[in-house]
Amino acid sequence: MKKITIYLLITTFGLSSFFASCDAVKNTNNTQRGAGIGAVAGGVLGAVLGNNLGHGGNGALGAVLGGVLGGVAGGVIGNKMDKQAREIQTALPGAQVERVGEGIKLTLGENSVRFDTNKSTLTSTAKANLDKLVPVFQSYADTDIVIYGYTDNTGSVDLNLALSEQRAASVKGYLASKGLNVTRFTNKGMGIADPVATNDTPEGRSQNRRVEFAIVANDKMKQEAQKEAGK
Repeated sequence: MKKITIYLLITTFGLSSFFASCDAVKNTNNTQRGAGIGAVAGGVLGAVLGNNLGHGGNGALGAVLGGVLGGVAGGVIGNKMDKQAREIQTALPGAQVERVGEGIKLTLGENSVRFDTNKSTLTSTAKANLDKLVPVFQSYADTDIVIYGYTDNTGSVDLNLALSEQRAASVKGYLASKGLNVTRFTNKGMGIADPVATNDTPEGRSQNRRVEFAIVANDKMKQEAQKEAGK
């Protein structure tokens, strides 16, 4: 994540200096300059991230970065995501909330979303924590959410992949049962891919047993952002 932030800052700073020095661009307004810088920066950032993420799953992170709109419209979406990220952190302080590009990567560890051993059944604690997210998701209905399930490496690869798929589906089903539009959600099992800690210790394996959410703008939000940017 630090590397991604550094790439973005360097790219934006360099492009800002370049555009500011061009006579043709000096004749444009701030909105037009912002759109130009954002569009080019988005393309450069996409190329960099494509190289970095192309060698692994990187579930939620890859999904969040895959649909960058860029420009002023991207900034409009980013502001909305900033607010949503703060509300998620307030609703569930134990969650790991990361603002990435124009989306949000949300990670719920085993302490937040726990399942019965070798099963996809949500515990009562897991349901209670998901309940805290429902009002936030309801408030931001113009977002799509991909749910990724992960396991540690105990057991066979095929078994873990199937289990992670079932667990992601359980989360999706539970959120839908709370009145959220099921068409907003996509679920995917990642199995043992993308470990965030070592699988050689109980503590590390516990961290790898997690659920990640990629929260991104849907088509409606993108269209409205583009209209707002064009004002």
